[in-house]
Amino acid sequence: MSASPYTTRLEPFSLGAQKELFLDDDHVNSLTRLTRCMGEVERMGPILEPDSDAGEVAMQTRSSPIWNPEREIWQWWYWGNWACEPYGRWHTEQMPLTHLAESVDGIHWTKPNIGLYEWHGSRHNNIVMDPELGARALYHILRDEREPDPAKRYKAMMGQHGRKPFASPDGLTWTELPTEQIASSDESHLFYDEQSERFVALVKRGTVWGRSVFLATSKDFVNWDEHGIVMHADAQDWDNRWSRISRVLQDDKYLSPPLVDEENHMAETYQMAAMPYEGMYVGFVGLFNPAGAIPPPHMNHTGLNQTELACSRDLKRWRRLCDRQVFLGVQPWDGVNYDCQQVLLCGRPVVRDDAIWIYYNAARFRGHKELFDEKYHPWFKAISTMCLAKLRLDGFVSIDAGGDRGELMTKRLRFEGDRLSLNVNAAGGRIRVEVIDDASDTPIDGLTLAECQPVDVDDLQAIVRWEGGESVRSRIGDRPVRLRFVMEQASLFSYCAV
Repeated sequence: MSASPYTTRLEPFSLGAQKELFLDDDHVNSLTRLTRCMGEVERMGPILEPDSDAGEVAMQTRSSPIWNPEREIWQWWYWGNWACEPYGRWHTEQMPLTHLAESVDGIHWTKPNIGLYEWHGSRHNNIVMDPELGARALYHILRDEREPDPAKRYKAMMGQHGRKPFASPDGLTWTELPTEQIASSDESHLFYDEQSERFVALVKRGTVWGRSVFLATSKDFVNWDEHGIVMHADAQDWDNRWSRISRVLQDDKYLSPPLVDEENHMAETYQMAAMPYEGMYVGFVGLFNPAGAIPPPHMNHTGLNQTELACSRDLKRWRRLCDRQVFLGVQPWDGVNYDCQQVLLCGRPVVRDDAIWIYYNAARFRGHKELFDEKYHPWFKAISTMCLAKLRLDGFVSIDAGGDRGELMTKRLRFEGDRLSLNVNAAGGRIRVEVIDDASDTPIDGLTLAECQPVDVDDLQAIVRWEGGESVRSRIGDRPVRLRFVMEQASLFSYCAV
């Protein structure tokens, strides 16, 4: 006879101020009549647009805004693409240069006059890398407050193909560091992981699965350890490709890829940004769904780039979330927004103001102008830009209950705080919690379901109360327990002990 899932003895996990989310089942024993649901973002629209009157036709970046505590201002390094005569093997018609923008609130941005380099006959511009260095010279940038040497306050990866570490005192003048470059093609992401105290590079390389994501880490930004491939597309992604293309083709509210052929193209992992979050890692997987091969000289593919979610506890093994639903996808064409054919993260999201701020790249078109109907040609003066979306704190995935009562049972835990706090939206419904003694498998007096006051609010930090009060620790001491959540018409995002 197999053991009951309610009595199987496992080493208890510690429930303290670090929140428990529902991205995986690591601390979940059972779910009954409950559903995992993908979080919904609030799109704030474009926040930094090309200066099309001056000939800037596109903007994007692979770095998030950086807070400068000395100046009390946000700084954002980005690529501004300038229209030019066709050059190179693919007759490229844009020249990407590295620029700097500044903001006091992270929403409204200005382009300061840096005056370092001449462009179009003037030094009155915000260009921060020599135009002679070519496309995407500065690929990623971080500000390192832990660095004792002020000359290395800013750290960057340089190079469009391959990433070479550099350091700078101000983000403007750079010194190459004595190390080898990290192999990468034209997509990657970089962040500092406070949880493991390491710099993390997620770089793109080719494999039998197409474009794939590889992991490299470093304690000092000089000596890097390679950990191999960590994310790639598979047969399920390839099956998803055509359904996503056809969904847009069949809905005239959307801007369809202008070239769709009958080839069975593979979906590929175009890139993956990531962030450490409450003891885990959240990955933002950019899935490229090609629709048709663009003929020479321009080459490449039409298609859709959209973002899904994944999670990991070690940066090496990743789990895709919510049956691979799109988290940040394309939007209908309205002549205003940019989120029409490509939606990819700029870098690690920023947690602030009780929300998760997600800065992302949005592109109206994928493919050169001649592929599209003439009615779209005026919008090629501003092809892509950076946008902002906001997500509820902890809101990547929720456990949801409908009208039927659902139940969640945790695995064994030790309660390290005094009270139980929930991030919950139960307005119009309710959640009650019961604390179960692990040894006897019975509810603890004073902490039973019948004694629990229903939580029926929308709150990031709702304290659970029972008839005898809100203290849990005073009733259970150090003994292992399990929590039983009973929910109706409610969404639970996280819980912790405070």
